[in-house]
Amino acid sequence: MEAATAPQQPLEIVREPRIYLVGRQVVDHEAVERFLADEERTWRTDTGVGGEQLAEIAGRVCYMSYGRGRKTNHEFLSHLIEVGHGSVLEHAVWSFLVTGVSRSFTHELIRHRHFSYSQLSQRYVDESDSEFVEPDVIAADPALHAAWSQAVNAARAAYDALVAGLEARFPQAEDRTLRRKMARQAARSVLPNATETKIFVTGNARALRHFIELRGSEHADVEIRKVAVAMLRLLQAEAPNVFSDYTLVPLPDGTFATRTEHVKV
Repeated sequence: MEAATAPQQPLEIVREPRIYLVGRQVVDHEAVERFLADEERTWRTDTGVGGEQLAEIAGRVCYMSYGRGRKTNHEFLSHLIEVGHGSVLEHAVWSFLVTGVSRSFTHELIRHRHFSYSQLSQRYVDESDSEFVEPDVIAADPALHAAWSQAVNAARAAYDALVAGLEARFPQAEDRTLRRKMARQAARSVLPNATETKIFVTGNARALRHFIELRGSEHADVEIRKVAVAMLRLLQAEAPNVFSDYTLVPLPDGTFATRTEHVKV
């Protein structure tokens, strides 16, 4: 007997990613003051951004230039960026929650090995009512959109049938959570790359610049370029002294690409 399945929900489509800047650093100013006192130095910075402060503190260690040389944080970090002293930027760290993106996107994102990741698990999370990310180029053509929707709906129906059937095949698993996990981990094999996912990403400023530089290019995949551009906008508001050298260039398709004169910092 075939396992009964619930009526399928309407297809929910996502076309734009959502990026949330959820984590930033805090400086222990008392510890910094103790260090300065021990070294008989005085220093003040004009930025309130923890990541910018830490990058400056680290950079000044290299020269013990506390209280000397370039006075503002912008002057100091801009010089490091200009001369390519990018290792100092690795001390500035931010965390993001990225949603409304596809599994195709995360397959590309995790190639950036200097980031840290935590991603939604399809073994534990029910994907029967998940959203799907449709590429703009497909959405713009009614015939292509219809073909895409048909394929996605077929995959959804197969997933639902497999989950129901597989749960019935694991009567030995008395724990309901375990039974569901065993079913979902096998049934997920039919889900398309378009399945929406959520991923937590943490990276330092140097790694973020590298990501924005490569994935913000007009030659990058459209979906990952959208994320790179959105991250840049957040970071330019968050830490302008580290990311203000980037500009956004409009493209013919209505999206943007990133540019900077200081590549490979």
